Amino acid sequence: MKKDQLLTRRRALIGGVAALGAAGTAGVLALGGGDEPVRPAAPAAGPQASPTRTPSAYRLQPMGGYDPPRAVPEPTLVRHEPFLRVSGRGRTMVLTFDDGPDPRYTPAILDTLAEYEVRAMFFVCGEMAVDNQDLLARMADEGHVVGNHTWSHPLLTRLTRARIRSEMKRTSEVIEDAYGERPQWFRAPYGAWNRAAFQLGAELGMEPLAWTVDTEDWTTPGTRTIVRRVEHGAAPGVVVLSHDAGGNRSQSVRALRRYLPYLLDSGYHITVPRRRYA
Repeated sequence: MKKDQLLTRRRALIGGVAALGAAGTAGVLALGGGDEPVRPAAPAAGPQASPTRTPSAYRLQPMGGYDPPRAVPEPTLVRHEPFLRVSGRGRTMVLTFDDGPDPRYTPAILDTLAEYEVRAMFFVCGEMAVDNQDLLARMADEGHVVGNHTWSHPLLTRLTRARIRSEMKRTSEVIEDAYGERPQWFRAPYGAWNRAAFQLGAELGMEPLAWTVDTEDWTTPGTRTIVRRVEHGAAPGVVVLSHDAGGNRSQSVRALRRYLPYLLDSGYHITVPRRRYA
């Protein structure tokens, strides 16, 4: 699917996919000192603070994190739902960008992140990454995390297992070639997860990550609206979903330049999950 077709496809599918979002509280990815994932002793007591904007995908029960880093990797366990939130020291948040990389918008997003010395996660599509491998190399150089967002951004719930595996595997191979290592995270297009996606992702060594705050920037609602959604939704543990491709993302670029300094001035630590193994 080409870049300018993605927006039309997303509009057609988003209504049906929204029904996949089950009610509940957020699945939590625990981050320890230095952003290394660790296993929490127990879920936090009492209700968690909820952002003003609710996510358009899963809101899940709190889940455990990871074992401390090991010298020898172990197989990734198969999960039944994606992580949606992070927990760490202080006011930790994660910024994520989907559908790229796009040479029209991704460089500007990387420039802003570099200016404020902030790292983010980029869930890339293989058909975009294969033609923009220099941007993946830059992400590696600047400490960003690159995740797998399938090859052509299909609705996984309508595909066979063989097709899902192909979408994931081809993308992981391109990421490894350009980024320098295979991805350890994946995100289902449209937030449409199924059992096959979780199983195949685990087989390829990846953990599933969703989001807490959806900026809905793909609808091009205006820069001010995107900024307001991020600022109102900001809270410890929030994972923000934005896009750097799939349509005109100039609003997303401008919004980042406005809300990022606000988040930093408000005391938020913008971080990324690191490698699970030393």
